[in-house]
Amino acid sequence: MGVDGRLRAVVGLAQAMAAACAPRDSVRAAARGARLAMDGSFAAISAWERERGRLRVLVNEGALRGGEEEFPEDESYPVHDFPEITEFLHERWAGGGGPHAWVEAAGGGRPGRRGEALRRRGRGTCVVAPIVLSGRAWGELYVARDAGLPDFDEDDAEFATVLAAVVAAGLAQNERLEEARRLAFTDPLTGLANRRAVDIRLDEALEEHRRGAAVVSLAVCDLNGLKKVNDTLGHAMGDRLLERFGSVLSLCGAMLPGALAARLGGDEFCLVSVGPSADEVVRVTEELCLRAAELDLGEGVACGVASTGDPIGPVKSSRRLFRLADAAQYKAKAARSPKPVVAGRDTAVVRLADAAQQEAAGERRRFRGRA
Repeated sequence: MGVDGRLRAVVGLAQAMAAACAPRDSVRAAARGARLAMDGSFAAISAWERERGRLRVLVNEGALRGGEEEFPEDESYPVHDFPEITEFLHERWAGGGGPHAWVEAAGGGRPGRRGEALRRRGRGTCVVAPIVLSGRAWGELYVARDAGLPDFDEDDAEFATVLAAVVAAGLAQNERLEEARRLAFTDPLTGLANRRAVDIRLDEALEEHRRGAAVVSLAVCDLNGLKKVNDTLGHAMGDRLLERFGSVLSLCGAMLPGALAARLGGDEFCLVSVGPSADEVVRVTEELCLRAAELDLGEGVACGVASTGDPIGPVKSSRRLFRLADAAQYKAKAARSPKPVVAGRDTAVVRLADAAQQEAAGERRRFRGRA
């Protein structure tokens, strides 16, 4: 492939990644574009998972061998078997140079496991290029040719370095988009879900309830003493209290399979549970209240629970579940209750929620009458 052909291949790879709708499509487009640009038989993209000390294969593309899958569930290799990526990070970039690809052959004398892997899979040569994001090794691009085809050379390695940079740019864009999507449904201080995510989950949950009577529960929590902490110790300590309680809520929420832990705003938090019984949810919120009371900041939490598993009447919308949980939480706060107040088990809560609804409806009628 001449210079013009390689330039077209680079442009095609970038365009294919830009057109991808999901991260999986993007890495597949990257692997395929690199394989075609390099006249390869096979290509793979792997991510370096530092915390686990492994290279995890995200995609295999091209002529697959036995045991290879396009999107493997868990194909990974310890970095001590393929240590070049760590060596590039710590040694070869120290002088200010960038990462460079290298070539290996099945019959070559280079130490390591790559030659063995090539022979085992009937491939003759490969080129490996580090993928770098934000100045750190993110993973690698791997392109191989079957045995009997021409070996890669140093010119191919230089071209692979260029391709890896294009792949890195595409991956960085995808990561920014994924981060934007995540932040749209995440509270930035605590890392919990936000109100938008709660509304969507509750709507989905109540649809499950209507179709199959799944138990849907909502626990609303109001963190006591936040204003006092802000006023006396400063907002940094107030944020610290919010973060600590967020961690406690996440920990307790994990006791309910599939529960969503969220910060609604200010000092208000909630748990959305779908499936577990009302008794299980109450047990978990009791644990939550105990743990919140043990925090070295704040004054515990007021918690109200509303569940379709309790006698609260029909729940046709998330608004009613919120009204019931809010009313229960209001009563818990007024009584400084160390335990959650549960709508339906405390009949006064249902009356309070219904009265609030009627009052709101009356206000709307009076407002319309003045219009």
